[in-house]
Amino acid sequence: MSLLPHTISGGGGGKGSGSGNPKHAAHPLRILTWTLKSLFIYHLFHTYFYSLETGSGPSMLPTISVSNDWFLISRAYRRGRDVQVGDIVSFESVVEPGQKAFKRVLGLEGDCVMMGTPGSGETQMIRIPEGHCWVVGDNLEWSRDSRMFGPIPMALIKGKIIARVLPWSERKWFENDLKPVVDDC
Repeated sequence: MSLLPHTISGGGGGKGSGSGNPKHAAHPLRILTWTLKSLFIYHLFHTYFYSLETGSGPSMLPTISVSNDWFLISRAYRRGRDVQVGDIVSFESVVEPGQKAFKRVLGLEGDCVMMGTPGSGETQMIRIPEGHCWVVGDNLEWSRDSRMFGPIPMALIKGKIIARVLPWSERKWFENDLKPVVDDC
């Protein structure tokens, strides 16, 4: 007779006995927790840091091609934060709500800009109101922009386009190449 306590092992420790390695068990709660954490991290990264977006159309030719290119958007500039004249921004379209648009910022609050298309005879100078900016496509003939609908609220800006990532052969970083106007009068 043994003086050691008697234990019941449930079948000798073989396959299906429940004595396997618990680290490899896929408990539904553990999977759910991991999935929720991953979605939360993705949401934070996409909302506050960077995202990839597609863009197409003739309004930004030759800077952005007509095909469906993929762009890296910096969310640090959302809601117009630190946007400068010359930056290309992604914003919620005022012409087609729910759609995004890419345009170049040509004026910030307090700047005076010409409303209308140069040479069309229907132009007037306006001052951009507080909390707004003036966006224009690089291809003036094919762009629906602030010349048609006026300044847009900075709150509509979703981010600044910093790079084209696809197609791979056309990848490049976007730089703000606009030079300040010097008035020598």
